[in-house]
Amino acid sequence: MSQNVVNTIVANELCIGCGICAGICPQNVLLMKFNEYGEYNPYLEKDCLERCELCLHVCPFHDNNDNENELGTSLYGNTKDIKYLSETGYYLDSFVGYSPDFRQNSASGGMITWLLTTLLRKKLVDFVITVTVHKEPDKLFQYTVFDDEISILTSSGSVYYPVEMSQVIKSILAKPGRYAIVGLPCFLKGLRLATQKNKKLKERITVTVGLVCGQMKSKHYTVYLSTLANAGGKLQKVNYRGKSPDKSASNYYFHCVNENGDEGKIFWNDGVAEAWVNRWFTPNACNFCDDVFAELADVTFMDAWLPEYSHDSRGTNLAIMRTLFINDLILKGNKEKQINIDKISMKKVIESQHGVIDFKQKSLSYRLYMAKTNGLKVPVKRVEMLNKINFLKRHDIKIKYEMQKASKDIFTVNYKYNALNIGVFRYGMQICLNKTKIKKFSMMLFACLLFIHRQFKKILR
Repeated sequence: MSQNVVNTIVANELCIGCGICAGICPQNVLLMKFNEYGEYNPYLEKDCLERCELCLHVCPFHDNNDNENELGTSLYGNTKDIKYLSETGYYLDSFVGYSPDFRQNSASGGMITWLLTTLLRKKLVDFVITVTVHKEPDKLFQYTVFDDEISILTSSGSVYYPVEMSQVIKSILAKPGRYAIVGLPCFLKGLRLATQKNKKLKERITVTVGLVCGQMKSKHYTVYLSTLANAGGKLQKVNYRGKSPDKSASNYYFHCVNENGDEGKIFWNDGVAEAWVNRWFTPNACNFCDDVFAELADVTFMDAWLPEYSHDSRGTNLAIMRTLFINDLILKGNKEKQINIDKISMKKVIESQHGVIDFKQKSLSYRLYMAKTNGLKVPVKRVEMLNKINFLKRHDIKIKYEMQKASKDIFTVNYKYNALNIGVFRYGMQICLNKTKIKKFSMMLFACLLFIHRQFKKILR
């Protein structure tokens, strides 16, 4: 049997659903569909070619492909004045700021919208590819190709919903031009791998814009939040990052409208955080990603989760530059007062994402060890499998993994006729949360007793 992403990646729950494999498949035998957990996977429509394996060569979670260090070096290693940090990858400079024109209608400071519209207006690219609304309840968002500034405004805002790139990859291959594309770290890694195999993609994708990512979510995450906000059923409109002037930027709200016109609204602190922080509805592949800052993007944007900025409900961006072209464009925009930016140290940028760095990078060695010990297939990463980790953190990782898996299974059983039995689902997840509290208390008590024991031994000496 020939090796392909279906029997090698999907079969081992390592697929992130980027769709690049389906977009580049020379025989068009791969089709992206939702699996039972609301995650995109490629499916074989018919048998593929023997020994082709192109789909594996572009997969961000396949063992034999270049890692982020190798790809980053080939992309940016020879850039003048380039620097490198293990947390962020290569970088030229870093900024903090916002766009006065686009800030209010964006999830954060509006800098991505400004950059994309500027690239088109100045004719520096011919097309922009980003995520926008799709008017189907079973597929709320999709990647779309734009060639005008106005349309980009419809794509403003963060989206925590599965999207895939197969159709836009086919569009790039079919239509010559210069393309700018926005993506998560794993998606951009797949694209960079694809450009190694396809000359057209390499020539036509001229700007990559990255987003900092802690985890992706399945479509069931959105169903859960809408039900929690008392507007379940088929959805017509979703906003994941609503801004309230009387609250901090971090306490944003989820808002939705269903087919009956019922509206739902719930703030981060009132229920969204519980599902996010505990990794409910997170794909398994996210457990094995260590790229926080989209290391293969020409520029990476993120929220300024720092005390001096997060109090501002309007939102503020941090940005990491990796090409002179984008760096100069942003400096010029600031000089012309189109944006307001200041330099900020990479130390502060790293500090703003310390929680994500701690989980994705510092704890990865143990997650690899834990998965391998449980007989699961794990990808080769930039760190080795190790069991050396603080025992409190070890139990936190285990419990969150249990909740991640439980959220998928409990949802699947209790979602029928386009409706989630929220009471039964939350009861099941509450059992997991109670385990978390009990284990955390037990481990903290054990840590205290161990400390007392050691101190007592010192006294006896």
